[in-house]
Amino acid sequence: MCLAIPGQVLDVYEANGARMGRVDFGGITKEVCLTFVPEAMVGDYAIVHAGFALSRVDERSALESLATFRELGLIEEELGITQPSEETAGEADTP
Repeated sequence: MCLAIPGQVLDVYEANGARMGRVDFGGITKEVCLTFVPEAMVGDYAIVHAGFALSRVDERSALESLATFRELGLIEEELGITQPSEETAGEADTP
C-alpha cells in the first residue's frame, strides 16, 4: 500500500540543487524533497508520498490524518520503519 502522509516541515535547505527539508510525521523525522511545493515553509504541513512533498495541507487536516494512520498502524509501514516482531523482540536481550 502506498499512502501520502502529512508531515510538518521542520527545516528547509538545498542539497544537490534540490529544495529539501526535514519533515516530522508525528514523531518520525525524514528528509523530503520540497521541489514540488516551493511555497512550503518551516511550520507548514505537507502531504508527502515516496519522499516528495506534493502539496500543502492545513494543520487540522494533517493532525486528523496522522491520528487515523497511527490508529490503523500505517505510519511506520508507510515510512519504512521496521518494528521488531514478537518473535525477535527479546532476542537482543538474550545472552
